[in-house]
Amino acid sequence: MKQVGVLALQGAFIEHEKMLEQLGVSCIELRNKEDLEKPYDGIILPGGESTVQGKLLKELDMFDTIKKQIEAGMPVLATCAGLILLAKDIKDQEETYFGTIPMCVKRNAYGRQLGSFFITKEVDGVGEVPMTFIRAPYVESVEDGIKVLAEVDGNIVGVEYGKQMGFAFHPELDGDLRIHQRFVDEI
Repeated sequence: MKQVGVLALQGAFIEHEKMLEQLGVSCIELRNKEDLEKPYDGIILPGGESTVQGKLLKELDMFDTIKKQIEAGMPVLATCAGLILLAKDIKDQEETYFGTIPMCVKRNAYGRQLGSFFITKEVDGVGEVPMTFIRAPYVESVEDGIKVLAEVDGNIVGVEYGKQMGFAFHPELDGDLRIHQRFVDEI
């Protein structure tokens, strides 16, 4: 049986767990270094605050292990802040995090909380899905090898690179299970 590790340091991790439960997939919360020793077949990096998550990953000595797992090909679903954690470059910010997808991400690209919005758009390989953007980033540029999965108003909001899928929006908030199903199918 597949088991997914959900990064549970901060942000919308419980919503991801509920989506996995609906798909019949068991999950464990990754809260400390010891949790990384438990068996899991994929990892979810949830929305939240990327700066806080990055800081906690390092303080709790989880950062290097997760980075190595991703680099070794562990399937990853990253949403909003999780997308920022995977970016090789972050516009107007020197510090980066895992850097496992060769792309440049713009944080808070749609503005602060008031810039949040909802739209329905096509995700390649999934179909039209509801998209909730909350203080969302977007992908400003991608390098070779990245498959663009979704765009909104000419901005890239979904990418796939190897076994990594990243989205600027929050599929865990809309009740549509197809993106999570696609992730589970990758495992």
